[in-house]
Amino acid sequence: MIRHAALHDASAVADIYNHYIESTAITFEETPLQAAEIAARIQHVQAAGLPWLVALEGNALTGYAYATKWKERSAYRFTVETTVYVAPNGHGKGVGTALYQALIERLKILKVNSVIGGITLPNPASIALHEKMGMKKVAHFQNIGYKFGQWQDVGYWQLNLQTVPGLDSSP
Repeated sequence: MIRHAALHDASAVADIYNHYIESTAITFEETPLQAAEIAARIQHVQAAGLPWLVALEGNALTGYAYATKWKERSAYRFTVETTVYVAPNGHGKGVGTALYQALIERLKILKVNSVIGGITLPNPASIALHEKMGMKKVAHFQNIGYKFGQWQDVGYWQLNLQTVPGLDSSP
């Protein structure tokens, strides 16, 4: 089941995210977060009119996905950056795919035109997920983040939804 996040989900979201903070370079955050910080982030995303979704299996939160503004300038208002995290024991069960599909459907309703996903490289599973959603690699930044005593590359994947009436994406 996928639904909009509620503030009471913050502790479970923090548990998932903190795993990635502490044991991977997938996120460039380096300090684990408390549930209160996650709750504030959920509120911030939702206050901006953007979706923050959670996936549940029974009563267990197995993943989450959300969209944030790409940049603050008004001309970027039809572009978002997406984030998807799956609980470590939820990989390979379709949770990430289901979350991303639900997120994209909500973004279409919101008339988002361009969806951007950033991936710390290498990360074959995340690349496969983004490309399964129809996203194409559009950028590769080398040595852009430093975590665990090592420089990290980041790639960006993009999906154009072309849902905004009156906007023409042709050159």
